[in-house]
Amino acid sequence: QVQLVESGGGLVQAGGSLRLSCAASGRTFSRYTMGWFRQAPGKEREFVSAISWGGVSTYYGDSVKGRFTISRDNAKNTVYLQMSSLKPEDTAVYYCAAAGRPMVTMTPGEATQYNYWGQGTQVTVSS
Repeated sequence: QVQLVESGGGLVQAGGSLRLSCAASGRTFSRYTMGWFRQAPGKEREFVSAISWGGVSTYYGDSVKGRFTISRDNAKNTVYLQMSSLKPEDTAVYYCAAAGRPMVTMTPGEATQYNYWGQGTQVTVSS
């Protein structure tokens, strides 16, 4: 069982930056592919980014490529999402997710591939 707790959301002006964190419980964090998804009001959940067990491989949704960076610190059981050049369309609830399998064995952009989810953190970007 893995519990995920996101933090770092808030209100920011367009062009600004935020860093989200996701703290995970459990001793096997390094064996989970970690992902970030987001959901805006009235829209479907959207894939943002994923990172492999050791952090070597990363994967991004087209809408955030070049602006967001995912990273992880396995010693701290934490995954991060550094968001830069934020746009109003980035406004959403951001969710952290964990999949108990290597990223090469899954489709990291599909939410159904993940076993555990956090409660989400709100990010609001004002124009």
